Amino acid sequence: MKVCTLASGSSGNSLFIQTNSSKILIDAGISLRQIKARLKKLDVELSDLDAVIVSHEHLDHAMSIPKIENPTYVASATIHLWKDKVKNLYEFNTGSSFSINDVLITSFSVPHDALDPVGFTIETDHKKLGIVTDIGTATSLVKERLKGSNILIIEFNHDENILRESHYPWEIKQRIMSRLGHLSNVQAANLFAGLLHSELSYLLLAHLSETNNRYDIALRAASSIIEKSGADQVSISVAPRKTLGEVLII
Repeated sequence: MKVCTLASGSSGNSLFIQTNSSKILIDAGISLRQIKARLKKLDVELSDLDAVIVSHEHLDHAMSIPKIENPTYVASATIHLWKDKVKNLYEFNTGSSFSINDVLITSFSVPHDALDPVGFTIETDHKKLGIVTDIGTATSLVKERLKGSNILIIEFNHDENILRESHYPWEIKQRIMSRLGHLSNVQAANLFAGLLHSELSYLLLAHLSETNNRYDIALRAASSIIEKSGADQVSISVAPRKTLGEVLII
């Protein structure tokens, strides 16, 4: 399995996954031109994609969905938003699993202020990728679904101190810190700590706020878990906001 972010953050999110028989995009929250250009750097054409799968309807995850003609999968509770806009539309029930070629995709509900937001696990060839990029709190269900992942992509959205001192209006700060908002570095690090196991190879820090976080602070929070646990087999990196991320291969 090959994994690479095309973009990550409030200005747009998209994740490319390639397996032996499949090429999949999770979310398309940047322009179609940018998607095509960044896929091209991976030697992939938009037409090569077997599926585009949408985590929720917010524009930073779904902006280009109406312009994409590849098979597009959305949660059944949101399908009414797309029926007149998307040509090649399929639905999945939140909590269900479905297959695309050699890939098993399992969706699960996450707390976020969207209509029916989901996280995903992607499994192929006895390898597992766990993805939660917009989530206000790590529920027992989230922890259970992410168990056993070989790659984890977890939102490290904000540093609480920076957020409190930022120029954001108080109601926005409350939204971000709520159980339907976004994970802080501390919350994300605690989630990561509970998911450590000997076959976990990569942690990718995703959806960092440009205003309310810093790469070094988020990395320090995640690295402290490695230091305490001695889980030196886990490599940690940060998903860039507006460029291709590191290509992770398991």
